[in-house]
Amino acid sequence: MSLPRVNRSRAAWWALGLALAVAVVYVLYSFVGTFVFGFFIYYATRPVYRRIRRRIPQPSVAAAVAIFALALPALVLVAYALLIVAAQVTALTDNGVFDPTRLPGVTPELVATLSNPERLLAVDWSRYLTSEVLDGVSNSLSGAFGAVAFFGTALLHLFVMLALAFYLLRDGARLSRYLTARFADHDGVLEAYGLAVDNDYRNIFFGNILNAIVTGTIGVISYSLLNVVAPPDSAIPAAALVGLLAGVASLIPIVGMKLVYVPVAAFMAVRTVVMGTGATLWFVALFVVVSFLVVDTIPDLVLRPYVSGRSLHVGAVMLAYTLGPLLFGWYGIFLMPMLLVLVVHFVRVVLPELVEGTPIRPYAVDPSHFTHEGPFLPDPGRNPDPDGEASEE
Repeated sequence: MSLPRVNRSRAAWWALGLALAVAVVYVLYSFVGTFVFGFFIYYATRPVYRRIRRRIPQPSVAAAVAIFALALPALVLVAYALLIVAAQVTALTDNGVFDPTRLPGVTPELVATLSNPERLLAVDWSRYLTSEVLDGVSNSLSGAFGAVAFFGTALLHLFVMLALAFYLLRDGARLSRYLTARFADHDGVLEAYGLAVDNDYRNIFFGNILNAIVTGTIGVISYSLLNVVAPPDSAIPAAALVGLLAGVASLIPIVGMKLVYVPVAAFMAVRTVVMGTGATLWFVALFVVVSFLVVDTIPDLVLRPYVSGRSLHVGAVMLAYTLGPLLFGWYGIFLMPMLLVLVVHFVRVVLPELVEGTPIRPYAVDPSHFTHEGPFLPDPGRNPDPDGEASEE
């Protein structure tokens, strides 16, 4: 029995393709957190981008505006940090004139020596060139370079995230059309699978980030206003931080922000009893009522239409959000739900036919379930926007 002849040219190309695939996988593995967060930014900003595209015809401008709208809260935090720095600089000035003696460790004698050339020449510098001093200077420089490298790396990762989200917003429809034309089958299995995945990615990422932003904002405002009427020694500890953490905790299904305001309420109640100010327990009860009704319930009622129609089991999503950071690190809270969506819809769309050995058909999943028109498969019943993506009402 003769072995089949091997086309050396095709074998060489397959080897090159395998090497390139390994290189791509290595890059993705090395920067998996950056790419995952970039996809998260893309899905969080895509609904905003589509609405902007109705008024701004240029896709590049619309994508930039959408990303800036998402980054606005971060810019507010940076502005707040700059205000703190300005206050620190103001504390070091006297009537608009910089006073170096207000700096820690700077004495008037040191200032007089450094500002007088004759004194500088008369200083015996050899006593300062000891091994201890040089080691201290070396350690300080190493720490400074380490801090610069850390912030530089963080800015580089941030740039990659925003660039990935920007180009996915601008060219996502073109990319999906290319992949569909190149790899899609005649039965539409790839389109059905891609639409199912895209639909749940939209629900998980856009719905949850919107809920987190709104919840955090309401929490910060509500708790800060509650502290205005709080009895003495009964205020909410770090009210703004508690509100912000409530928004972050809302990413976890079922329990959500209860992980934040229930322990805080218990702490406030115990503090009130221990301090012997039981008469102020009404404020603890008010905190619980506001947390449950205003911070917890209202955002859920307002945002429920945006996250309706999801097909994932709530318990599975909760486990994904919980186990993801434990398994992968900080980016696991985004990566684990992505893997969950891919696995669930593979089991629904493809696996039954693979097991039975029958031709794979896209109707393995009820088509009426897919009510969202993602970039992978636009709804033919609606007019697409200028870049090929269907408009999202």
